[in-house]
Amino acid sequence: MDRLTSLAVFVAAVEEGSFAAAARRFGLSPAMAGKHVSEIEARLNARLLQRTTRRLSLTDAGQAYYERSKQILEAFDEANREASDSQGTARGVLRVAAPVTFGAMHLGQVVARYVEDHPQVNVQVMLGDRYVDLLDAGIDVAVRIGRLDDPALVTRRIAPCRMVVCASPEYIERHGAPREPSDLLRAPRLAFSEAVSAGDWTLFDAKNGAHVIDGPSRMSANNMQMLLSAALAGAGIAYGPTFVFGEHLRRGELVALLPEHRTTELAIQAVYPSARRIPLKVRRFVEYLAEAFGDEPHWDRRVQGSRTA
Repeated sequence: MDRLTSLAVFVAAVEEGSFAAAARRFGLSPAMAGKHVSEIEARLNARLLQRTTRRLSLTDAGQAYYERSKQILEAFDEANREASDSQGTARGVLRVAAPVTFGAMHLGQVVARYVEDHPQVNVQVMLGDRYVDLLDAGIDVAVRIGRLDDPALVTRRIAPCRMVVCASPEYIERHGAPREPSDLLRAPRLAFSEAVSAGDWTLFDAKNGAHVIDGPSRMSANNMQMLLSAALAGAGIAYGPTFVFGEHLRRGELVALLPEHRTTELAIQAVYPSARRIPLKVRRFVEYLAEAFGDEPHWDRRVQGSRTA
């Protein structure tokens, strides 16, 4: 008997609760479905299913074998999809969600290359910093930053999100640069109000001691580009991702502060609802994101200053 078919029949019998139901899925007789499972058990010399006249139940060995069998079948399906996709054409409407600042600053070129290479796909990009349910909103793929706890979502890391403390040279000339993290408590801070812990900045010293700078800020905004403009104008000290400040640090328009301290590193991730039956248009777009950014994205190149986690 074909071993892959036998695995599939075994998994179906567990999920359907009977050999008869599994047999219907594959167009077999109940007796043949039972024979497929018996063949596996004979080969393993182990009982996988307890059979009664009314139901099937997994043994301990059967439970472990079922879980591994599902993984094998999913990997086989995935390999078939990838081989098919390599010869296929992406088409349809691709709905993408992303944070406002990251999307406005960095997604445009990726989307432009994607639509040029995939003329049968139209892309709709929705920018917003509030959490949205992908299924409810009809989103195919989202770019999200930070720690994600939803087990129903599949994630792929596309870039690091490194944080930096910075100010303009004009600000430093007028007020001086902070020497210790505690100096930030007395400085005019420019804070992103939509952060998970808005107003809390964390820096780590050489001994990995955490210095949390919290309390009221001189200015807060729900848009990082506005804080960038304020920092460039010398309004105060900003704390935020290098994907916002990196280019200006490289040009010398901003200066990284407290470089002997490292800051938190988060992940920028592509998120989509299911690991199975992912449309080709989504799969290809996620590949473009990963290729465009990577572990050393362009905004971090030759950036001098704060070390990151």
